[in-house]
Amino acid sequence: MATEPSSPTATRHHSVDIQTVLVDDTNNQTKRNKRMNNNNNNNQMKPRVVGGGIGGGERRPLASKTFNRQVSLESGVTVLGSGEGSTALPRSGLSLGVAVPRKGDFSIFRTKPTLSKQNSLLPSRELDPHHLNGFSGALRQEDPVTTNVPAGRYFAALRGPELDEVRDSEDILLPKDEKWPFLLRFPIGCFGICLGLGSQAILWGAISSSPALSFLHVTPIINLVLWVIALTVLVFVATTYSLKCVFYFEAIKREYYHPVRVNFFFAPWIACMFLAIGLPPAFAPARLNPAVWCAFVIPVFALELKIYGQWLSGGKRRLCKVANPSSHLSVVGNFVGAILAAKVGWLEAGKFMWAVGLAHYLCVFVTLYQRLPTYEALPKELHPAYSMFVATPSAASIAWKAIYGEFDAVATTFFFIALFLYISLIVRIEFFRGFKFSVAWWSYTFPMTTASLASIRYAEEVPCFFSKGLALSLSLMSSTMVTVLFVSTLLHAFVWQSLFPNDLAIAITKDKNNGPKAHGKGKKSSKKAYDIKRWAKQSPFSLVSSIKKTSSADKDSDGNLNS
Repeated sequence: MATEPSSPTATRHHSVDIQTVLVDDTNNQTKRNKRMNNNNNNNQMKPRVVGGGIGGGERRPLASKTFNRQVSLESGVTVLGSGEGSTALPRSGLSLGVAVPRKGDFSIFRTKPTLSKQNSLLPSRELDPHHLNGFSGALRQEDPVTTNVPAGRYFAALRGPELDEVRDSEDILLPKDEKWPFLLRFPIGCFGICLGLGSQAILWGAISSSPALSFLHVTPIINLVLWVIALTVLVFVATTYSLKCVFYFEAIKREYYHPVRVNFFFAPWIACMFLAIGLPPAFAPARLNPAVWCAFVIPVFALELKIYGQWLSGGKRRLCKVANPSSHLSVVGNFVGAILAAKVGWLEAGKFMWAVGLAHYLCVFVTLYQRLPTYEALPKELHPAYSMFVATPSAASIAWKAIYGEFDAVATTFFFIALFLYISLIVRIEFFRGFKFSVAWWSYTFPMTTASLASIRYAEEVPCFFSKGLALSLSLMSSTMVTVLFVSTLLHAFVWQSLFPNDLAIAITKDKNNGPKAHGKGKKSSKKAYDIKRWAKQSPFSLVSSIKKTSSADKDSDGNLNS
């Protein structure tokens, strides 16, 4: 039985009263209207007869609570009330179960996103443990943040040179028109800057000490300056990303499941190995301490066990589903680790890393080259990442030279493979046109630098006009690209302040909500639970529990009447 709610807005606005009507023990409409008129006169709830028989039975008041919702026709304010109290809700559509992003709330990507703090502030007398456990379990099951996003979903929802832009037809979990916190906008792709600068330090160290390019008379000071800059940038990027791991660990997990960014988790350790290899001669000992190799290679090897295991096991993230040009980055770490092993004197460890890298390079190369119809289609926007094809064979040739001490037929073969891929990319300049600047472009610099280093080693083994001219040309192209990107990065960071836009790639939903209508009851129920969760995050949880109890009471009443 429903009572007419009293609301503060009733004296100033015209409101439409939408009430929850309790079903009586008789379905006669005339009797219901009569009881409603009596309630208006007496302002009391009429007792109901419990039990059968005429004149028999015990009379007691109905104990169920009712909810009343009033929608003001003038102000558009929705009022929820129970009995004497009422609660005004903003006109956001959330009271009707519509999923609307919450402005300024980024807690869903924090390290420990739970509803426990939100629920602890609510009165415990309104919570039904039976309904609460079931409902909260459903919310945890359909959590759009902690649930793993399939690899194919990233390819379908994102675009851009590093799959970092959301397509227009997609919806995200965070507001697009609001600037996010800095740590949440700081992607792991920033370690590409460290890769570009660290490899440049190695390049200029090789130019200054190589007999094939001694006619240039390059001073070792350039190597020292670049090494210091690379070290400074690496410390800044590593510190910032460590803070992101502390405060926004859920965002880190989203990046880990990203098919492109997962490969950049190798970048911090590869950048550290670059700095160890390119250490200026003034500070470099005759042989590095093996602890340096262990500190940088063990994390890479642990990541390889995880990533390569997924490729091998044939799960949802098998190689044919996630393969993209940036997958070469996970293979390059093996060859760079082999070079560092030669620096510390562990040649057998270097041979082991080189063999592991070769096996998986062949798998990645063939997978990307074939592009079978059953594989995920490689988006056009990923074409600039094809420069990664050059890095792996170039690093393999340099590693072979470092381990065996000569640039023999094996090293020459890998260098020629890299040279052919380099030329095939240069003649397809349209692959690199039409994309705006971003931090991701730094990841395309170290493949050029690695090819330059391989050409210098080849010129030392085969000294001639062609080899020296090739080494000089590739080195100038690489240094020019790094210089342009470095200046562009400084301008975007300090002048235009547009270096770190909102990282929309980590905020996509598991299922497409704005596309065509999903077929089947499973998808519809999933979307319904998702909408309920979004509403529950902004509405008092006690209201949700009470609504469920009232609905259950109504259904039970209907069942008793029908029986």
